[in-house]
Amino acid sequence: MSAILFVEGAAQGPNSKLLQSRCREGFRKLLEQCGFAGRLPQIVACGGRGAAYRDFSIAHANSGSRYVGLLVDSEDPVADIEQTWAHLKARDNWDQPAGAGDDEVLLLTTCMESWIASDREALRQHYGANLQESALPNLHGMETRHRHAVQDALEHATRNCKNAYEKGKRSFEVLEKLKPVELRKHLPSFVRCERVLKAKL
Repeated sequence: MSAILFVEGAAQGPNSKLLQSRCREGFRKLLEQCGFAGRLPQIVACGGRGAAYRDFSIAHANSGSRYVGLLVDSEDPVADIEQTWAHLKARDNWDQPAGAGDDEVLLLTTCMESWIASDREALRQHYGANLQESALPNLHGMETRHRHAVQDALEHATRNCKNAYEKGKRSFEVLEKLKPVELRKHLPSFVRCERVLKAKL
């Protein structure tokens, strides 16, 4: 496996190993749905965003010719989705490692919940009749919405479901059910992720 992808995963805690396993599985299944089965990168579920950046920076410095990628929440809307390092520098003061290009960064804009909220069919299948779909954010301009607004909307829309949405604990169960065809309709950053990975894997 020549490529490696460092993913923002679960924060450290008593269940962190289990959550990181679910994180890897969720992203693996989504990437397979995108057509990358047979050429998947090694997916490394890190702790928070800072841990993912540190792990990526170390691996990138020793990468040789293999592709090393960083997949993290953008946290805020992105002015230009192709200028990923400029966004991370402005928002987090993260320095661009020597030799790293913008294609080494893949952003979930503004957060993983933006991806989850964009596939209404997957949400209906996962949550059933008690899903309050009207409480979900409008699909238009999804990547411009504040991350907390999207997260709160998901929690509110599923509050009457027995498996109500909960960041970390249950989010990866939904992630693995998402369909790329739905995400492409509403998420330019997802389209970019697919494009970059098709070129690199």
